[in-house]
Amino acid sequence: METFYLFIVIFLFILAIFDLVVGVSNDAVNFLNSALGAKAAPTRLILGIAALGIFVGAALSNGMMDIARHGIYQPEHFYFSEIMCILLAVMLTDVVLLDVFNSLGMPTSTTVSMVFELLGGTFALAIIKIIGDHTLNFGDLLNTDKALSVILAIFVSVAIAFFFGTIVQYISRIIFSFNYKKTSKYFAGIFGGLATTAIIYFILIKGIKDTPFLPDNYKNWINENTSFLVSCCIIGFTILMQFFYWLRINVFKIVVLLGTFALALAFAGNDLVNFIGVPLAGFSSYMDITSQPGTVNPDTYLMTSLMGSAKTPWYFLIASGTIMVIALFTSRKAQNVVKTSLDLSRQEEGEEAFGTSPVARVIVRVSSNMASSIQNVIPTKAKQWIDSRFNQDEVILKEGAAFDLIRASVNLVLGSLLIALGTSLKLPLSTTYVAFMVAMGTSLADRAWGRESAVYRITGVLSVIGGWFITAGAAFFICFFVTLIIHYGGFVAIIILIALAIFLLIRSQFAFNKKLAQQKGNPTVTKLMSTHDTDEALTLLRKHTREELSGILDTAANTFDHTVTAFMSESYRGLRKTMNRIDDEKIHLKQVKRIGTLGVAHLDNNTAIEKGLYYYQGNDFISEIIYSIGRICEPCLEHTDNNFNPLHSDQKEEFTHIASGITALLQDCKKIIEENDYSRFDDFIKTANSLINSLSQLKRSELRRIQGQKGSLKVSMVYLTMIQEAQNVVAYTINLIKVSRKFQDITNPIE
Repeated sequence: METFYLFIVIFLFILAIFDLVVGVSNDAVNFLNSALGAKAAPTRLILGIAALGIFVGAALSNGMMDIARHGIYQPEHFYFSEIMCILLAVMLTDVVLLDVFNSLGMPTSTTVSMVFELLGGTFALAIIKIIGDHTLNFGDLLNTDKALSVILAIFVSVAIAFFFGTIVQYISRIIFSFNYKKTSKYFAGIFGGLATTAIIYFILIKGIKDTPFLPDNYKNWINENTSFLVSCCIIGFTILMQFFYWLRINVFKIVVLLGTFALALAFAGNDLVNFIGVPLAGFSSYMDITSQPGTVNPDTYLMTSLMGSAKTPWYFLIASGTIMVIALFTSRKAQNVVKTSLDLSRQEEGEEAFGTSPVARVIVRVSSNMASSIQNVIPTKAKQWIDSRFNQDEVILKEGAAFDLIRASVNLVLGSLLIALGTSLKLPLSTTYVAFMVAMGTSLADRAWGRESAVYRITGVLSVIGGWFITAGAAFFICFFVTLIIHYGGFVAIIILIALAIFLLIRSQFAFNKKLAQQKGNPTVTKLMSTHDTDEALTLLRKHTREELSGILDTAANTFDHTVTAFMSESYRGLRKTMNRIDDEKIHLKQVKRIGTLGVAHLDNNTAIEKGLYYYQGNDFISEIIYSIGRICEPCLEHTDNNFNPLHSDQKEEFTHIASGITALLQDCKKIIEENDYSRFDDFIKTANSLINSLSQLKRSELRRIQGQKGSLKVSMVYLTMIQEAQNVVAYTINLIKVSRKFQDITNPIE
């Protein structure tokens, strides 16, 4: 039995390694978002500073480990076997749950997931224990106050972070404007001094107060002289930053990089418990029971030893820091989570990662009405002066940056202060919640959420916030059932659950790799949105158009072929799957049109007039091709769903032959556009016209069948619809290749 529990402890540490990797992937957004978004330094330097903060924070971490020992459950009422059951269920749930969110590119709270997993697992065993022993109650077994304080802190932190992020950034922008170099000579020293002092205060209060390496007398001295230290820092750093400004050193970059280090340190120092706290609790429990003399029954040995404070061996902390640093540099999922946060907070318009939602539309509408009412009472001159401070034409934005250094500084400094405030009030704030919502508040204050993008950004924010609360519910219920399965299933259940967790992790990785492969066209869009060279913009827009049209034509060919094949074989499932794919492509088409419109805006006036017409016509024609295929699939799906008679064998034979020709035509059109080679243009047009003539003959033949009252009227109706829409597909394909040739031809004048 001792070997069995040793195996569980070893497996807990193996899961902890995975948890550290996926945890860093999830929480990297907290400390990387601002520096990467503002391009404050080369990416490797930013990662290096963050890695140093992580390593130092992990080495100094210890004080938060108690939450996994006695923060949620009351260990004096649980036996060793029960504690190990809870801890194993928590780790199995946590690794898979966080990996799913990271693969979706959605930041979530590791604190919330761990707390609610512990709560779910403990609740499951508490029910079993209360049923077996009526003298116990939930208050004896569960620390419900801790869970409630976490939930309340989440709501409060979301609202406060967003509110103060908006207010502070608005004031900062009024002071500095988007052309902050004009006012830096007056305010750079003061701003840098205050910001650096706030970050130093954050490091002292949040990062070092619980370190096992700092003697108690030093801790006491820091606590007793905090006001004196803060005053000295404000004066000293203000003078130092002003001196740096005179030396032409960018003060804002220093603030951003120092803030990155501070947040990374705090993340590792305070969130490390979320990743290794549970395995360490299991290790401590195992060492306790094996140190007892004689043979101890794990089903009757109460874990009162977990009531004491954690004394984490230093080598566990160093090893954890090393793993997190490696994960930070190598994890593509960390980059994906950072991308989600940057997409929702960038200054310029571009490719939106989220769609729209009814709630977001209502919020935008109400906010617009309120803003209009407020503007009506503000004097005209005051409005003009405020608008001049928010003149985005003057923005100092590094190539490829999502926002400027002013906003990055506010993100880090304000986030640091709010987390420090939460710590002083002993509120279990999540660094993810605070960092994300501050970033959203500052982007709103900077007018990055214009009327053209606000509904997308708000939908994204609501999706992320919803994901956080879904995490809580999912963590609780999944861990609840996993704990029950382990409790009643024993060794066999553990082996099955381990295999299931490994399978889910592998499948998640494959799904993530597939998602990355689908995003290969994004670099072209990024360059197009950031370029200021009109000739380069035209070249990039042409390249982007070829990529998108060839991809959509490939989808059109496949969905057309699958629709015909599925209808001929009366496959309802095949038609339903094809219809879903067509609906997805319709959504994608809206995104393509929006990006293309933004791309055309980067062209000079003459080029936009000459080539823009062909671009918009091409978009319309490719949309009509997809919609025409949808108008074929929809009646076929309804016909099959109602179990009406299938097509007659003659109808199947004649249409299948022409359908294969249409599929080949779509693939040929894709190849011509993709290779940008129109040497076979005349042959293509001849083939397409031949298909149209053949479809016209089919239509006449079917009308003669109807006149002769041969066959089912319902079959004839759906068949005529197929013929007509197939004709439309061919006609729109002809129009598409004509305008595509004109758009891609550099020497071709407007006709």
